[in-house]
Amino acid sequence: MTSTRSLWLDRPPIDTDTTPPDTCDDLVVGAGLTGLVTGLLLARAGRSVVVVEAREVGAVTTGNTTGKVSLLQGTRLSRILQRQSDEVARAYVEANREGQAWLLRFCEEHGVPFETRDAVTYAADERSLGSARAEHDAARHLGLPVRWRDQLEVPFPHRGGAVLADQAQLDAMSVLEALVREVRREGGKVVTGRRVVGAGLADPTRVRLSDGSRIEATNVVLATGAPILDRGLYFAKVEPQRSYALAFRHPSPPQLMLLSAGDPTRSVRDAPADDGPRLLVGGDGHVVGRTRSEAAHLEALRAWTAEWFPETEETHAWSAQDYSSPDGLPFVGALPRGRGHLYLATGYGKWGLTNGVAAALSLAAQIHDHVPSWQRPVSRRITRPSGALEVARWNAAVGLHLVADLVRAELRAPGKPDEGEGLVGRRGVVPEGRSRVDGRVCAVRAVCTHLGGTLAWNDAERSWDCPLHGSRFSAQGEVLEGPATRPLGTFG
Repeated sequence: MTSTRSLWLDRPPIDTDTTPPDTCDDLVVGAGLTGLVTGLLLARAGRSVVVVEAREVGAVTTGNTTGKVSLLQGTRLSRILQRQSDEVARAYVEANREGQAWLLRFCEEHGVPFETRDAVTYAADERSLGSARAEHDAARHLGLPVRWRDQLEVPFPHRGGAVLADQAQLDAMSVLEALVREVRREGGKVVTGRRVVGAGLADPTRVRLSDGSRIEATNVVLATGAPILDRGLYFAKVEPQRSYALAFRHPSPPQLMLLSAGDPTRSVRDAPADDGPRLLVGGDGHVVGRTRSEAAHLEALRAWTAEWFPETEETHAWSAQDYSSPDGLPFVGALPRGRGHLYLATGYGKWGLTNGVAAALSLAAQIHDHVPSWQRPVSRRITRPSGALEVARWNAAVGLHLVADLVRAELRAPGKPDEGEGLVGRRGVVPEGRSRVDGRVCAVRAVCTHLGGTLAWNDAERSWDCPLHGSRFSAQGEVLEGPATRPLGTFG
């Protein structure tokens, strides 16, 4: 039977603390890779550190990653060069190199296994050949020792690809487990099941938790994917992307980490397991909440796998969410109106295993009044017009969804068993969302508690997803992720 949890999350929860202290030097919000590395670096410096996680360790992006630790990242480098100077692009590569080196060194020191693999950006057909070639040229221009291969050891059609040797892949949850252990060993606390819901304007480092308690810190780091505080309007500066992954038993998956240069995206890698190797196939991404059927994306991946890897048995199916910036560079640093003590990191564009660690290294340094040399060009970057146009396009799409919500009311889904149905709102109408999950009918107000977007039912994850800025809620209305911090209202 296929598990609906990721290959990495299909395990017992990691042991954590249950009660946070009232005060600390540094409060880190989010127990994914960025949050835990930041917490560990600060705790090693002798500071009192608390990492607070709303759900469980790795519950969101890190626990659902495909686990590639690579400096070759699809077509990211060529896209950055389209929007930024050589100096900024080289700084991005250096930041990721530092993040990769720190992470793999940590794994070696703490017995976390990883595998060395060649990373490949490949052209699936003639249409994507130019993009793959452009990435090869960009990577070489930025100092990466890539080579072009016309033929790859894979069963599916392709027109060659850019190859970067000696990259890595791993089980991200094994990394997080070791990080939690080290944070606690250094005297820090990792508290799960407590959601941060806000902070005061006059005192931004005194945060409120969903249970009514408060924590007062000298510094607060938001390592939550999308920032949960709206200062700086970063929710409007990143685009939430959802993508899909499947794991299969397979006798001989390719010993490469592959990512296609064109659409639809296909990500392929192997993963060791106690009962035999796994084949991981991912991709088919889209903006959160803006698709007719999430389940259809999983079916597309299944069909592609069945065609090119017929000797498979599916074991896991899941999806992941991450946030892209308009110029391809993460946002890392101080938030406005935080008096220099409120920090964020977001916009990794699905490459969080290197970017997330680099962000943590930068954040910990900034808290100690130091900025790494590779962070400076990125911090003072000036986005070229193409990046500004991207922001305008994203927010125009958000505006169209808001207008649509105001002028029409229609049934969004047909109300089949185990599916949801919601009315798209119009002025003066409160949309009602109904879902049937495990025989239970759940009725919620299908309006996002962040900025009032009308929610779409996710038929793969059985969740309510916001098409504006990517907040997601369970069928019962609990917050899963995104900038929203308050649950959905319910109908009696």
